[in-house]
Amino acid sequence: MRSNCMPTMSEEEKGRPSEAAAVPGGDEEGAEIMGTEARPLSPDMERRVLRKIDTFLMPAMVIGTGRSATHSHAILGSAALFGMTSDLHLSVVDPVTGKTDTSRLSWATSIFYFGQLVGSYPMTYLLQRFNMRYVLGPAVMVWAVICAATAGVTTWQGLLVQRFFLGFTESIVPTSFMTIVSGYYTQREQSLRQTWWFSGTGWFTIIGSALNYAFAQISSSALRPWQYIYVLAGALTFVFGLWCFCLPNSPLDAWFLSPEERITGVRNQRIKMGQIREAACDGKVWLVALVMGSAYTVNGAVSGFGPLIVSTFGYSPLQSILFQFPLGAICALGIPFTGYICMRIPNVRIITLISCCLPVIAGYVIIWKSSWGHHPIAPVAGYSIIGFFGPVVGLTVSLGAANVAGETKKSFMAAAVFVAYCVGNIVGPQLVRSETKGEHYPGLWTGLIVLYLRHHDPRRFHAVHHLVWENKRREQLGLDKREGERIAFKDLTDKENPYFRYVL
Repeated sequence: MRSNCMPTMSEEEKGRPSEAAAVPGGDEEGAEIMGTEARPLSPDMERRVLRKIDTFLMPAMVIGTGRSATHSHAILGSAALFGMTSDLHLSVVDPVTGKTDTSRLSWATSIFYFGQLVGSYPMTYLLQRFNMRYVLGPAVMVWAVICAATAGVTTWQGLLVQRFFLGFTESIVPTSFMTIVSGYYTQREQSLRQTWWFSGTGWFTIIGSALNYAFAQISSSALRPWQYIYVLAGALTFVFGLWCFCLPNSPLDAWFLSPEERITGVRNQRIKMGQIREAACDGKVWLVALVMGSAYTVNGAVSGFGPLIVSTFGYSPLQSILFQFPLGAICALGIPFTGYICMRIPNVRIITLISCCLPVIAGYVIIWKSSWGHHPIAPVAGYSIIGFFGPVVGLTVSLGAANVAGETKKSFMAAAVFVAYCVGNIVGPQLVRSETKGEHYPGLWTGLIVLYLRHHDPRRFHAVHHLVWENKRREQLGLDKREGERIAFKDLTDKENPYFRYVL
């Protein structure tokens, strides 16, 4: 994590920032490099460093998150409306009953996240062990090629294979972004920044829908509209991969910072088994993961099948794509707005998260219980306010990142949250049963409502009370703040560092 203090160094040491950046060892080595005493950063330097980091990281991370979101579900949902379902036989009509079976489409959505699950462990290990640019860059390049190659798939079996490997390579993106933010920003700064990059899911829902709408106008060409969608997505992802090769490993070797500005943080690349054991036994790690899994079930179900569900309201495929705009706008604006509130007002993240769950539940009920006549307004309005699931997930990510410390423990937390995200997305599409379309998919909405109501489980408030008590206990210790500044560069966990404060 970037510190608000700088170590006091000799003049000779000040001239050697590159040597400090090159050492990837443990906290003892980091302390030796960084010095044993600390002095506060001047406000001007702190603002300058923060501005430079924001300028380099945030725009590209928004784009990367948006590309990830569109690849995982939005493209598939839109492509299914424009020929992919029939071309690859993703839906099958029962000749006896006349009902349409979309289970192949459900599995095409879910298998992507099986690929992410399988890829999460090796990718997390590589990120923790090696220089980030040499892991993230090649992985994104391969991801781009696999995405573009989807245009050449001719069978539904081939699509399943392609989707698995697409998920495998893409698994590196959310894990690396959570690690980057927790390493480059202070605890106070993280809430807003985590929500900034995550808002890319909303922005690219809008941008991707606009591009899909444009491609859908193509009537005569060598490629089908859905094939153009994947080729363009692969090309844009390849450009994002070029940025990944410019990514510094930590603030210590950030080429866009001056030598003096670089000495604001240290990234430890040594995997510590003690931190893994602590993380595995830490209840809040699994609590955050459970919330993430529950929240992201809606993503797998509604995002993957959203355009198809809207089309059942009597709207054309083109109109169904346009109705993704309000949902994306709520995500894009709601995520950074809630992050800003949580940065300005201390300890309101959990309250804000619970509040954002309420319109999501209301949206489920409106879709389920309203009339689905020709061009109805109520279910479309309900579908739009489901976009509040974006702030729910964004706040969950920021809570997880801000409440653990220690490089290995942060990586474990990121991996646990990511696994839960995958499980939620795997389960979601399986809740969509095409044979219950006439009853408005009751199994889907009932399941999602139950999962979101679990966010209000009283047992979770007990965990919150424990963290409040722990913060008060640490405040009463009367510790020397100068000692806290001295150990800011040591790789200590939140439980090992008595100066660490939990945010709620």
